[in-house]
Amino acid sequence: MATILANRHLLGSAPRIVVKVGSSSLTDADGGLAHEALGELVTTLSSAHERGQDVVLVSSGAVAAGIAPLRFTKRPKNVRDQQAAAMVGQAQLMEAYSREFARRGITVAQVLLTPDDVVNRVHYANVLAALRRLLHYGVVPIVNENDAVVTDDLRFGDNDRLAALTAHVVGASALILCTDVDGLYSAPPSRSDAELISTVTDFSELRRYSITGKGSDVGTGGMSSKVRAADIATSGGVGTLLLATADLGKALDGQQVGTWFVPQKARASARALWLKYSAQPAGVLRVDAGASKALQVEGASLLAVGITAVEGEFSAGDLVQVLDATGAGIGRGIVAFAAAEIKRFIGQEPYADERRIAPRAVIHADDFVPLAQ
Repeated sequence: MATILANRHLLGSAPRIVVKVGSSSLTDADGGLAHEALGELVTTLSSAHERGQDVVLVSSGAVAAGIAPLRFTKRPKNVRDQQAAAMVGQAQLMEAYSREFARRGITVAQVLLTPDDVVNRVHYANVLAALRRLLHYGVVPIVNENDAVVTDDLRFGDNDRLAALTAHVVGASALILCTDVDGLYSAPPSRSDAELISTVTDFSELRRYSITGKGSDVGTGGMSSKVRAADIATSGGVGTLLLATADLGKALDGQQVGTWFVPQKARASARALWLKYSAQPAGVLRVDAGASKALQVEGASLLAVGITAVEGEFSAGDLVQVLDATGAGIGRGIVAFAAAEIKRFIGQEPYADERRIAPRAVIHADDFVPLAQ
């Protein structure tokens, strides 16, 4: 699984793929599940599975599927209403997938994730082991963010990002982002001068184009979120294709459709990418020049002696941002202590006196990811 898939025409023979489908591709005009569209998607994925490809499906649609049963007229903005819709809709979504895949003799499994499942080292190991075991048994995991319990303060943000991170965890050869547009355009597709961008090799080239963040009325992401997801995936060696859901079968048959994002680097550490991209930091640690060098150049742990300030309220095990003396971000890490404790530790060497004020590293090297990585 470690090889980079650099050729879009080989998608149909990629050993393992992650496919993300958005809410707009799975819902009808009334906001309910579009069962015919879901059935067509399952047919395409089943064909890939039957020819030996491992398939992981990251599926939106839970909140959208709950809109009609709860008699909402549109996607709710209130967090509690979103959670209610997710709890109602997730059951309907999984029932539909289970039924359609079962017709083709394929078993599916529901995998609901929150950022804590991947930021926490033990939880992360469990997620990785569980997903890979499911694939070992020929099961199609259906992944979604656990909208029923997450809040705006702690969430992946959108399923495009979740799909990119999942692709790294399972060691996928490629990520396919399915949407209601047939690729990335140089301008909004409604404009007469908009042109389809067939291949992206350098993300800096996209700065001259107008890429919006507006999604559909039933989804949370827009084109900009898909570009960010492609950036996350390709930065770790996973080639990414953005295309219309209806064109998925063509792509797996080797046809040139959609927009192909060429992988940029060799495969990176999956957990490092999760820490770098998976969740919003709960607080900030500012460090001096010595600590900054130790973290970025020497790969050392962050000791209390190098911390100059603590911002925000967070607990042990939370993800925090680390800034250097100039205020520039240098990385992210998992703290071993709560904010109040670290404030007492500032400037202290480990085992500094009999009270052992700073008993160990505030951020262990294994739990820190430089932003430049």
